[in-house]
Amino acid sequence: MKTAVDRIKPTRAKLTIEVTPEEFRPSIDHAYEHIAETVNIPGFRKGKIPAAILDQRVGRPAILAHAINDGLDNIYRQALEESKLRPLGQPAADIKQSPDEKTFAGNLIVEIEVEVRPELNLKEYKGLKIKVDEVKVEAKEVEAELDALRSRFGSLKTVDRPAKKGDFTTIDLKAVVDGKTIDSAENISYEIGSGNLLDGIDEALDTLTAGEETTFKSKLVGGDKAGMEAEISLKLTAVKERELPAADDKFAQLASEFDTIKELKADLEKQIERSKGYGQGIQARDLATDKLLELIDVPVSEELVEADVHRHLEGEGRLEDAQHRAEVLEQSTKSFKVQMVLDAIAEKEEIKVDEQELIQYLVQASQQYGMAPNDFIKTISEQGQVPMFVAEVSRRKALALVVEAAEVTDSKGGKVDLSEFTKLDAGSVDDHEGHDHA
Repeated sequence: MKTAVDRIKPTRAKLTIEVTPEEFRPSIDHAYEHIAETVNIPGFRKGKIPAAILDQRVGRPAILAHAINDGLDNIYRQALEESKLRPLGQPAADIKQSPDEKTFAGNLIVEIEVEVRPELNLKEYKGLKIKVDEVKVEAKEVEAELDALRSRFGSLKTVDRPAKKGDFTTIDLKAVVDGKTIDSAENISYEIGSGNLLDGIDEALDTLTAGEETTFKSKLVGGDKAGMEAEISLKLTAVKERELPAADDKFAQLASEFDTIKELKADLEKQIERSKGYGQGIQARDLATDKLLELIDVPVSEELVEADVHRHLEGEGRLEDAQHRAEVLEQSTKSFKVQMVLDAIAEKEEIKVDEQELIQYLVQASQQYGMAPNDFIKTISEQGQVPMFVAEVSRRKALALVVEAAEVTDSKGGKVDLSEFTKLDAGSVDDHEGHDHA
């Protein structure tokens, strides 16, 4: 089998494949076997029909067509392997020459076009110089964490004053549409500012005192009238504030393993420092990604990016939103470039993904989809999406390698050690995942 490759574009190739009659013979034989299993001819058992009888009843042109259709996939895969091309999209095949319909003599010539990974010139991606923010914990940040901890042990106390943000209220609500009451509820507990009730309720409650009533307009969020604007009658029956326990040694002993408030504060400071250290890692990872794209020229598959943009906008019902389309196009283009670079680095570094790494990643991904891990893994297996997740773990390991090999300093010039971050981040899932084009 001879394969000629023509790079139509950096991300698109045309393969011209020539298959001799000897090479094509297994596909012809398979066609006879398959057709013999499916047709009914009196006097013959299925699967035992001689080729000569099939030639008479089915016809050699139909057998040849069957052989070509069934054999194309194997021919295509073999051509990809020989040419070392990495396909990104679905191929489009065109039969340029077919063997003779009566004798099966002559070569089969097929042209196949497909989007492929671009060939990248990987510049030196180790030792990138990256500057991140300095980790500095302010006293007010420690106090805020301490207050959050104290609030978990606080109690509610009724107060006789106007309501304000952070207060806990007891309210009665009634929704009216076109003069008809469509819903009402009493003794609802609501924290002002939490944002988990109706739009406009925080403003309506602000400065109201217990016993007072007011009305405001808001869109309903549930039931068969969801999305409809209603007039909301609100009555405030009680205002309570959270009374926090004193920040002393007794509280430290109650809320932690520490004996003194000083030790508890020191631990909270370390926790904030660790969190900011992880933030440095995320910042370094994002900066490393940007530097890789500055360093390495990545041709973009317009076909794949446009298909990704269309899927995204169609899912949102915003196909006609030109401004949003431009934003999604920019995101998808960058996502494509990042994937191509990280795939190339992973291949060069011979990065492998073991079963444990994949399972750990899938368990985290299942949480984002709100599914049980086993159900999630079963679903993506049935949909043939496991290779996509393997590729994503491989990319994350490649990026972790780049970050670990980088010279990372903070804004004051201090060296930053991100080894712990890169170990954790290589197999983690976060909100920065891009669209998968592979």
